[in-house]
Amino acid sequence: MRMQRQTVLFAGVLLLACGAVLAQERRAPRTAEQNVRRFGAVGDGQADDTGAIQKAVEAGGVIRLPKGTYRITRPIVIELDKVGHISGAGVGRLVMAGPGPALKFVGTHFKSADPAGFSKDVWERQRMPLVDAVAIEGDHPEAIGIAANGTMQLTLTRLHIRGVLHGIHLVGNNRNVLISDCHLYENRGIGIFYDNVNLHQSNITGSHISYNRGGGIVSRAGNVRNIHITGCDIESNMGPDTPPTANVLIDCSGSPYGTGEVAITGCTIQHNNNSPDSANIRILGRSEDSPKLGRIREGNVTITGNVLSDVKVNVHLRDCRGVTLTGNTFWMGFTHNLLLEDCSNIILGPNNFDRNPRYNYGNSLQARNGLVVRDSEDCTLSGLHITNVWGEPAGLLLENCRRMNITNCTILDCDNAGLLLRNVTDSRVSDCLIRDDRENANSASLVVTGGRGNMIVHNLLGTAPRLAENTAHTAGNVHP
Repeated sequence: MRMQRQTVLFAGVLLLACGAVLAQERRAPRTAEQNVRRFGAVGDGQADDTGAIQKAVEAGGVIRLPKGTYRITRPIVIELDKVGHISGAGVGRLVMAGPGPALKFVGTHFKSADPAGFSKDVWERQRMPLVDAVAIEGDHPEAIGIAANGTMQLTLTRLHIRGVLHGIHLVGNNRNVLISDCHLYENRGIGIFYDNVNLHQSNITGSHISYNRGGGIVSRAGNVRNIHITGCDIESNMGPDTPPTANVLIDCSGSPYGTGEVAITGCTIQHNNNSPDSANIRILGRSEDSPKLGRIREGNVTITGNVLSDVKVNVHLRDCRGVTLTGNTFWMGFTHNLLLEDCSNIILGPNNFDRNPRYNYGNSLQARNGLVVRDSEDCTLSGLHITNVWGEPAGLLLENCRRMNITNCTILDCDNAGLLLRNVTDSRVSDCLIRDDRENANSASLVVTGGRGNMIVHNLLGTAPRLAENTAHTAGNVHP
């Protein structure tokens, strides 16, 4: 009897041990590294490795792409309950030879970033999906690099994406996206596309975003807040035969929410002037009238510390409110260095709008570099340094504006006029230096036509101001 009890006890322990081993084997793939070669991927650029890579993804864990070129013909679908990270160590390359995204992330988080709204499985299995050190290239007209929907903390680092339609395509609902140290280069569409997406909190840092013919970073419609673009080189994301676009384009039309709370800092943003209506930064707001608040516009944007050049319009704001531009360097705005239309509460701090002789070659002499503020109100322009605006009515033109405060600006050597106010009311111009000392210069320093209730005081002018009758009070201005 004692021997029987010992045998039964031993068998029970053995069964428990086997169960634990089997359970461990079932759990292991979620944390194990899955080399796609073990699932049959060839990596010679010829074989169709779609099935093998999909099997590796479904096995779970970290997906490793060793050195090689992996041709795929349909999207690798990454359900975030199953997989952790994908790494190519800088030597693994995917070639998408079919339509759709090479990597398609599918999560289940369709709420905000408030921790109280998270389900347990998002924190345990879906948070921070990571793609690192992978090259993706397109070999199909409708190929896309990476698409994401329903993700939380999507993290894309050290990627090379080239030859696709859109590089990174954000759709549906996503939260807390990080894109850093990436090269998004020579794609037919958009480099980073916020496509009618509900997305708050996204950071784009330290990346090269160039030669994407539909725009560099583009947000259209959707409900987008908190875009931070920092330390990037963003160049020539347009073409001579493409519809008008921009290196950074925020288009709020077609959405009740739009895009706001944006910071664009410390970037070089430039090229190219031969594309139709090209811009470096273009924000197209959407406005509505409120019985209590009046006109409501999109905004809360900071643009600071950037270098902007060689497009039709360096910065174009339309129907915006609450935008601050300061500390930027502008040149070679072939039609405008700055164009503001239907805006309010815009702060233009010290910025340098220059024509550096070092760049006087080729067609750069055709750049007009004008600054125009039109149909706007309640703006402050202070510390602007404007030189050599050519072929425009003035270095700085304000038209159909009200309650504008223009102080401490330097406007030098501009054609026709330094500062021109057309139909401007209830505004102030003070403490500005406005002169044209070029040989045979005949431009006026300050001209006011139309409008009323303006104050023009304590300016140093190269010529006497030309003021239409009853348009402005003047005092303390110094001129010949």
